[in-house]
Amino acid sequence: MPSFMEQVKTVAFHTLGCKLNFSETSTLSRLLEQDGFVKTDFDGAADVYVINTCSVTDNADKECRQLVRRIQRRAPESMVVITGCYAQLKPKEIAAIEGVDLVLGAAEKFNIGAHLKTLTKGDSTKICSCDIEDVNTFHASYSLNDRTRTFLKVQDGCDYNCSFCTIPMARGKSRSDSVANVVEHAHTLAAGGVKEIVLTGVNLGDFGKGLEGGKKREETFYELVQALDQVAGISRYRISSIEPNLLSNEIIEFVANSQKFMPHFHIPLQSGSNEILALMRRRYRRELYAEKVALIKQFMPHCAIGVDVIVGFPSESDAQFQDTYNFLHELDVSYLHVFTYSERANTHALDIQPVVPVNVRHERNKMLRNLSHKKLQFFTEQHLGETRKVLFESHNKEGMMEGYTDNYIKITTPFRQEWENQIVDWHLR
Repeated sequence: MPSFMEQVKTVAFHTLGCKLNFSETSTLSRLLEQDGFVKTDFDGAADVYVINTCSVTDNADKECRQLVRRIQRRAPESMVVITGCYAQLKPKEIAAIEGVDLVLGAAEKFNIGAHLKTLTKGDSTKICSCDIEDVNTFHASYSLNDRTRTFLKVQDGCDYNCSFCTIPMARGKSRSDSVANVVEHAHTLAAGGVKEIVLTGVNLGDFGKGLEGGKKREETFYELVQALDQVAGISRYRISSIEPNLLSNEIIEFVANSQKFMPHFHIPLQSGSNEILALMRRRYRRELYAEKVALIKQFMPHCAIGVDVIVGFPSESDAQFQDTYNFLHELDVSYLHVFTYSERANTHALDIQPVVPVNVRHERNKMLRNLSHKKLQFFTEQHLGETRKVLFESHNKEGMMEGYTDNYIKITTPFRQEWENQIVDWHLR
């Protein structure tokens, strides 16, 4: 029988989860295209389907299983490869899903081409995984699905042990690229016509840890942003997400004075109650968070600030949730990403009592999403009458196109080809 690789022509990808996963999927796609694959749409027919999974919430696990079932109905003879965080955490659970041929853990995902060469449809599911403690190399990745904005991975893994989080178990210890390598990638992207780079990582502010010639490398995220600011051809950078305790005052001041780093921060809060923050094992109190927001607004009154928040964490009382609600209501932030707490295996939060009923969690989520809508509306209205720079994306969506101002206000307007991947002065009205 000829090997699978001799027959294979097409591969399709689906990404669940964060910007980091999108950057890695794009890199996996380029690796397989170098091996002779032709990339095709996930909703169509393909010889290989690759699902890059997340495992932050229970929904991501369920969605992975649903996608495999859909492929089974549509293309039962196709190969199905599962990688990403869910694949590292629960490889045997995934291997038991009917139709899955290959499960690649954190150390093996970038060796996907070599693994496909040895696969034969109908064999038992192959699991390629190792203990997460053994995962210590950094693989650079960036997305190129859209020339306008690219997600550039500069850091991976996390040394924090928040009580609700599985990411250290799925991605290993904190490690990162070097400043020199990241700058080189930025030059490559600039040469390819990319205008905006979104810096991504698991714990971005922890950038700098790694090995160089067998020795520990000691660089900082502040040094990285300074170096990237000098790269010709890139007009814009965004910092995807940064922990409040790692967002130094010098980084805030640098962004305020930079022409390239956009006035836009996304800073996880998770709870506005200090008691819940302690149970979550977060490394700050809400007072520090408020100080960071105040300093950003002092330097950049126009700056957009996004917030991650979790509702329904074990033992969160009505009063503690109200604390979070009131804290966010008073805080000068622009929008919220609201997550409903879901139980994750092998996390310390499972030992915390009492458990918040699921219907209460959903009610709290709804309240904060409503607050987020009001916050975003208020932030947008503050800037009406101003002229701000908008980078329009290269997509014609039913006669419309989208772009974002420097401070992350979304603009939708009738499609104009001459505005694709261009920065346009836009009067907000």
